[in-house]
Amino acid sequence: AQIGESGAPTMETVAIFDSPGKGRGLKATKEFWAGDVIFSEASIAAVVFDSLAERICHSCFRRQEKLQRCGQCKFAHYCDRTCQRAGWAEHKLECSAIKAYGKVPNENIRVVARIMWRLDKEGSTVSDMQLTTLDELEDHIADMPEDDLKELKVDIHNFLDYWPHNSKQHTIDDISHIFGVINCNGFSVSDQRGLQAVGVGLFPNLCLVNHDCWPNCTVILNHGNQSAVNTMFHSQRRIELRALGKIAEGEELTVAYVDFLNLSEERQRLLKTQYFFDCTCEDCKNRIKDDMKIGGREEDGVKPSEEQVKEATDYCFQMLEKMEKARLNGDYHEVVKICRECIEKTEPVLADTHIYLLRMWSTMSEVQAYLQYFDDAADYARKMVEGYMKLYHPNNAALGMAAMRAGVTHWQAGQIEVAHGMICKAYAILMVTHGPTHPITKDLDAMRIQTEMELRMFKQNEYVYHSMREAALKNKPMTMMHEPKSVEEGIKNLFHRRK
Repeated sequence: AQIGESGAPTMETVAIFDSPGKGRGLKATKEFWAGDVIFSEASIAAVVFDSLAERICHSCFRRQEKLQRCGQCKFAHYCDRTCQRAGWAEHKLECSAIKAYGKVPNENIRVVARIMWRLDKEGSTVSDMQLTTLDELEDHIADMPEDDLKELKVDIHNFLDYWPHNSKQHTIDDISHIFGVINCNGFSVSDQRGLQAVGVGLFPNLCLVNHDCWPNCTVILNHGNQSAVNTMFHSQRRIELRALGKIAEGEELTVAYVDFLNLSEERQRLLKTQYFFDCTCEDCKNRIKDDMKIGGREEDGVKPSEEQVKEATDYCFQMLEKMEKARLNGDYHEVVKICRECIEKTEPVLADTHIYLLRMWSTMSEVQAYLQYFDDAADYARKMVEGYMKLYHPNNAALGMAAMRAGVTHWQAGQIEVAHGMICKAYAILMVTHGPTHPITKDLDAMRIQTEMELRMFKQNEYVYHSMREAALKNKPMTMMHEPKSVEEGIKNLFHRRK
């Protein structure tokens, strides 16, 4: 790290500047290209969500069937001794605090305590790469609605009971500031494959990156190498800020805090209620692509009336709510029935980029794949990806994941040509958004090699290909057959929000 004019260390590739109308932001000090890592940063602290505390390793954030729990506090869970040793520095004070308190406080209290112990031990800047102290980050407590303030007060009250007497004591203002920072800057930590949000952490440099609905960067979590037996060789849990395309020197770096698939009005509402600012980006100002997201289907120059589109949209919305209920109850045949009824009725009226229709297709492809109706699942997956391609940035991670899912579904349906094409498309996107060392990119590469081999075989002799395929399917080598989860549960919303 170089030393900046103020004597503070700087990260060579970025600089803090005053972003017009946005407060502090980060800009590039050199040119970047798609897939470049602009910076990577370890968390100051991170914890596993309350709801997953027994299913996720508290050190490496992997999902494991059998975890060993800490013999002292009986709360923290680890893959093995290696992970337990790697996590001990962070867990040590928490462990005795939980024992003394007699119960386990919620994830917000746990992450705030971990941050404060770390700051007490190492001072306000924990690494020479850190561009900002936590004091300088916004807490937006003054902007919080009444209900959230009540929750904050309860958390602070419980925090004070939990915080040990022999630790350094802090003022209520300092404590509530950190709670506020977590509330608007806590980052969703995903499991090692990046498929599910499993915890919350704080990455100070990332907090400086402002939002844009059509950003030039993306953030991923890269747990790196956690498989080494010796913890010395474990790489830290870290985020990477990656360029989605060419970024000029001096250009502001931005990420999307909310999913672009929302209408601009809804994105603005989410940004205002969760992050306390009014988004004035080009996409919001000009409502870019809103007409595609909520419009009617045009056939041979003929469009349905506004009234018909509105009616179909409202109907779709009601059916989505019904479908969600059935899905939560695990009644997947009912989900299929609701979706099919809705799709038959609204598909002729709504555009193939209509966001409610896309949600129906997405659900349908997941549930049908789970129920093993692969042909049906593949059709819906293809429609979903084609819709996404018209709406999303060509290097959007959500598009890459959708293409991957669609590729696997087509493979399961025996449609090897489409499957290979989709998997190659997904691989090209994930090489930019996740990079070559990410576990999910490695999975994709293996799938790409396999489908390429199968495609060659298929082109040489279809009959032999199909009979070999039958044999292979009995061993089920390549599947993603987990229970369908709601799309929103994925890593769509970057920052962790308390619902």
